[in-house]
Amino acid sequence: MTIDRRALGFGSGERAVYAADPWTSRGRLYHEDGSPTRSDFQRDRDRIVHTTAFRRLKHKTQVFIAQDGDHYRTRLTHTIEVAQIARALARALKLDEDLAEGVALVHDFGHTPFGHTGEDALHEVLLPYGGFDHNAQSLRIVTKLERRYAEFDGINLTWESLEGLVKHNGPLLTPDGVGTRGPVPQPILDYCELHDLELATYASLEAQVAAIADDIAYNTHDIDDGLRSGYLTFDMLEEIPFLAGLMAEVRDRYPHLEPSRFTHEIMRRQITRMVEDVIGVAQERLLLLRPESAADIRAVDRVIATFSEAMAETDRQIKAMLFKRIYRNPDIMRIRAGAAQIVTDLFAAYMANPKEMQSHYWVDHIAGLADAPKARHVGDYLAGMTDTYAISAHRRLFDHTPDLR
Repeated sequence: MTIDRRALGFGSGERAVYAADPWTSRGRLYHEDGSPTRSDFQRDRDRIVHTTAFRRLKHKTQVFIAQDGDHYRTRLTHTIEVAQIARALARALKLDEDLAEGVALVHDFGHTPFGHTGEDALHEVLLPYGGFDHNAQSLRIVTKLERRYAEFDGINLTWESLEGLVKHNGPLLTPDGVGTRGPVPQPILDYCELHDLELATYASLEAQVAAIADDIAYNTHDIDDGLRSGYLTFDMLEEIPFLAGLMAEVRDRYPHLEPSRFTHEIMRRQITRMVEDVIGVAQERLLLLRPESAADIRAVDRVIATFSEAMAETDRQIKAMLFKRIYRNPDIMRIRAGAAQIVTDLFAAYMANPKEMQSHYWVDHIAGLADAPKARHVGDYLAGMTDTYAISAHRRLFDHTPDLR
């Protein structure tokens, strides 16, 4: 039986002219025949969901260590929330929803155990060997470290998905070849030698909505988790005019609402206002620029899917509050110090005796390597760990493991 792919409902005329088109994708590094039932971007999204890296997000810290409570966000629940917001933005702007969702689902693959604390610690010990960058690690995972397919390493995503993964926060190079945020991590440069991701241009609009969806999700849900933990109070939220306005709106409509419902009513309004703000800004810029293709989006010298000036100021105020009240809270800093010690200790132990990396598939070949390639293997192994596995590994190797409560 022959299947008419375009008649299935995906890749139809609902997509705007400036949206990424799976039918004209730049393809994959390793050629594969197309699916009769899914677009290439659908296949990318599905492959991402079925990876080991995606499952590991379940036990990786977002802000609060998982053992603090079952209701705090993990990297996995955060990722799912980002994907939902990205898909909503993509639908409103008539983009390819599957590409936007795929970029959102893969954007945190490279994060270490213990959130940004683990990343900072791993970067510190890897500095003599090129350092560590979670975005570059995400690329390594989907192009090299996932070992599932018979014909290639990685999961062989399309050019558009890889571009979105690497450039969702903007170009990595200026037109003159200078790094926009410092030197471009070597793994990204190495991959671009094989499959040029055009690091000096902006990514697709689908990747841009995934990036701003990340900001919306963690701004909102870190507040939610902060209130649950007690590090934030409603009085603290009153210090930010935007949040104070939302709370007044909820109180006026529901004057006797219990705290948990009150919190949710604030959060859902925050997400809605931020999403609507981004849609409004993007529509204005699209009307002004009148792009006729996804290539036109990449050629523009600024981001299209972003906050208005007023919402950007609110975004800065929220981030400053979260930084002061949560991320730099003395209790959190104590936990962070313990988490950093676990990562640092494990790195030293594995460099001294790589055979302690019991489940690493390269373990029998690492001992004879020079320090630089050996350190990268150790970094890959550590970055892939969940919080729970890292704590368990440390307890096996050391007499004392920091208490992360």
